[in-house]
Amino acid sequence: MQYMLLINSEEGGWDKLTKAEQEQGMAAYTAYGQALKAAGAYVGADRLQPSSTASTVRVKDGKTKVLNGPYAESKEQLAGYYLIEAKDIDAAIAWAAKCPGAHHGVVEVRPVWPM
Repeated sequence: MQYMLLINSEEGGWDKLTKAEQEQGMAAYTAYGQALKAAGAYVGADRLQPSSTASTVRVKDGKTKVLNGPYAESKEQLAGYYLIEAKDIDAAIAWAAKCPGAHHGVVEVRPVWPM
């Protein structure tokens, strides 16, 4: 079954790190991705641009309404994701606990509902 690991962290937190801390963070994410691939659990992953680059779209009464910038004011924003294959929710949670994002934010684990 596929699970989405949604990484939420303090927006702008990366920019507050020193260059050495950023390099250490990138190394941790690289190692995590390699571990997922070695286990056959990796399906896909990406980082997301800041919430200030987002557009929120709604259609109400047949009219499209677009809100530029973050929809919700929150300290933590969706920063990236991993799409993984795991045998069950417990295995997905174990992978989420190993994600570097769980150490500086929160990782939400959601089962994918196939279409």
